[in-house]
Amino acid sequence: MRLAPVFLGSLARRRLATLFSLAAIILGVALGMAVQAVHEAALGEFGRGLRALSGEADLQVVGPRGGFAEEVYAVVAGRPEVAQASPVLELEVKLAGRDETLQLLGVDVFTLARVTPALLPRPAGTAGRFAVLAEDSVFLSSAAQAALATRIGEHVEFQSGTASAGFRVAGDIPGADDSRQLAVMDIAVAQSAFARLGKLTRIDLRLAEGVAPAAARAQLQAALPAGVLVEVPEAAADQAANLSRAYRVNLTMLAAIALLTGGFLVFSAQALSVVRRRTEFAFLRALGLARRSLFAWLLAEGAAVGLAGGVLGVLLGHGLAWGALELLGGDLGAGYFSGLAPTLVFQPEAAAIYVALGLLSGVAGAWLPAREAATVSPAQALKAGDEAALAGGHGHPWLGLGLLAASVAACAIPPHDGLPVGGYLAVAFLLAGSVLLLPKLAAGVARLLPGGRGPVPSRLAAARLGAAPGHAVVAAAGVLTSVALAAAMAIMVASFRDSVDQWLGQILPADLYLRAGRAQTSAYLDEALQARISAVPGVDRSSFTRHESLRIGVGKPPVALIARPLAADGSDLPLVGAVRPGDLPQVWISEAMHDLHGWRIGQTVTLPLAGRAVELHVAGMWRDYSRQTGAIMIDLDDYRRITGDRLVNDAAIELAPGAVADQVAAALTALAGPGAMEIARPGEIRAISLRIFDRTFAVTYLLEAVAVVIGLAGVAASFAALAAARRREFGMLRHLGLTRRQIGWMLALEGALAAGVGVLAGLLAGGAIGLVLIEVVNRQSFHWSMDLHVPWGSLALFAVSLVALAALAAVLAGRQAMRQDAVLAVREDW
Repeated sequence: MRLAPVFLGSLARRRLATLFSLAAIILGVALGMAVQAVHEAALGEFGRGLRALSGEADLQVVGPRGGFAEEVYAVVAGRPEVAQASPVLELEVKLAGRDETLQLLGVDVFTLARVTPALLPRPAGTAGRFAVLAEDSVFLSSAAQAALATRIGEHVEFQSGTASAGFRVAGDIPGADDSRQLAVMDIAVAQSAFARLGKLTRIDLRLAEGVAPAAARAQLQAALPAGVLVEVPEAAADQAANLSRAYRVNLTMLAAIALLTGGFLVFSAQALSVVRRRTEFAFLRALGLARRSLFAWLLAEGAAVGLAGGVLGVLLGHGLAWGALELLGGDLGAGYFSGLAPTLVFQPEAAAIYVALGLLSGVAGAWLPAREAATVSPAQALKAGDEAALAGGHGHPWLGLGLLAASVAACAIPPHDGLPVGGYLAVAFLLAGSVLLLPKLAAGVARLLPGGRGPVPSRLAAARLGAAPGHAVVAAAGVLTSVALAAAMAIMVASFRDSVDQWLGQILPADLYLRAGRAQTSAYLDEALQARISAVPGVDRSSFTRHESLRIGVGKPPVALIARPLAADGSDLPLVGAVRPGDLPQVWISEAMHDLHGWRIGQTVTLPLAGRAVELHVAGMWRDYSRQTGAIMIDLDDYRRITGDRLVNDAAIELAPGAVADQVAAALTALAGPGAMEIARPGEIRAISLRIFDRTFAVTYLLEAVAVVIGLAGVAASFAALAAARRREFGMLRHLGLTRRQIGWMLALEGALAAGVGVLAGLLAGGAIGLVLIEVVNRQSFHWSMDLHVPWGSLALFAVSLVALAALAAVLAGRQAMRQDAVLAVREDW
């Protein structure tokens, strides 16, 4: 007997339930695949760019963003471990009067050819052989020429400070990647044009033959000043991967919850299908079909849905990845790989893994219903009225409570390799424990309902909820997971957004903000311009800020150093925790410095400033939402006294009483060339920041909406199958005098109660998961805290709307079963 049409054909006969189960699995697989594909494409492009820039270098000497003394080059180049050293001055430059920025490298062409030949500039035919050394020459990659709408032979002007420096495009860079926007010029010219005399930012090293990189690294590091480190060329790519990994993994975890919802919908569909087809299975068993074969064929049904969902999800995921790269870039809106143009590449191994996850989701969802069907005897299954038995029973309350307790313990697990593994386990335990407690919750709700009073349909609906809690599990399991996901993300995003909004209000107290330009390594305000800014009519007070980055650990990303005027007690910062003043110059650290580097309030730390180690006192900790790798705040006077650096990047302007902001802004803008300075009001900065925030979370908003729609669709599919399985019950109720309208009202109440149980459990689970996301996942992933903000109004409206829609879906799903003639519906019992 050929059984494939009997079992696999049933998927086509119950198209609605199959479709929604398939859609949920497709969604989960597609989102996970898209995040994976986009991230791998971005990392691949980032890595290719770094390899092109580092060429054949074995090691790199790197330092702070502002650079280090070029005397280090002589020290390194003279070491016996080094065969060739190539100095580099790397800057981000902006075209004068325009917003575009590009990477500029000042290089020594004589050493470049032996270390990084791909960066060798090629003079145009009319430029001459020595154009590379000319004081007005710059060489642009093909991508830079296209982006800047510039051709060889034309002139370009780059912003230097608030002035401009003019150059002639003397040729191109044939070895540069086609998508890399890059400029190259002689290093002496770059140092002079951009006020970096005597400064380098990197030295690329080729080691002598037979020298081990690890040994050379240790020996070279001992000869270098504080804050200058020896790294492998791959370090920047590894740091970028680590920096963006938490964001990618968190999105993947959201996709996994969508996949879990798909598994619950497969469970619901299979459980209801088993109830509806019990007589069919009984006949097959009577004809000789073994329990094991029945179990295997029912698993095959779930596997077919999972496999199809996995394959279609991989295809959709690549489509979503292509769209995301076009709209959001390689960072999915988070800003990790801005400026790159990644190329999507199909990865067979990753695709196979996600197809297997879809298959596993389908099999896992079908497992329990298949086991239930295989254990029922044929005689019992042939008895009329046995449809009430349904997988789920009265649940496993002790196991559920144990999982909830385990979720609390999991929150205490420290991060592993920068990932909040304990937080993910806690989320999984909370979801699983909540589902296992659903039958008990349903029975508890039923006991609270007035069973002996009220209209007959409401009494019947309440009685069914208490007598058959397994039905509540089937109808509400998908609702619980989708509502828990939506509620948790709503609480986390609302808390995060509210905290960011408050933080922006604390760090933007001035009336106007001015900056020299987006390219902080080449745009600055000198002392003369600072004095002229302070003297502009209408300016009551101006405070200036210097931005720098420091290297304080091998293999770790740079740390931001921010020098600005600070109150002695830190009252002008969004502080977290106590303040402990000290005798040494004070610094204020972000939460990431505590998490990543172990710095503590009251501790004495050593910072590499101006090439020497300086002892400083950690006076307090402040909340920073803009720098994930850590930031250190120091008073501007202390910074200038230690480093001698008098340049700044930004200015905060407080207006005098009666001054007009627009007039003062116009006067400030006139102090420099057109487009050299950018001026904004706090409200504008806040609006832009929140818009970037919303763009970053666009993927999660979409996932929330789709998860809710799928959960609601699961209710409709569940009640459609339940109504079909209960057609004899409806016929008996019609014989007892109930009208179709009363049966419809009963179904609406059953749908509302089942969905209400799922929504209630989902909100409770979502609230707990939201706390885990805020206190564990976000803190361990991104190293910042936030204040809890629950959007009560939105959650209440969402819950009421979902219950009402579930009631409507239950009525619409049961209409076909209610249309059947009452006599025909019960004739099987005669």
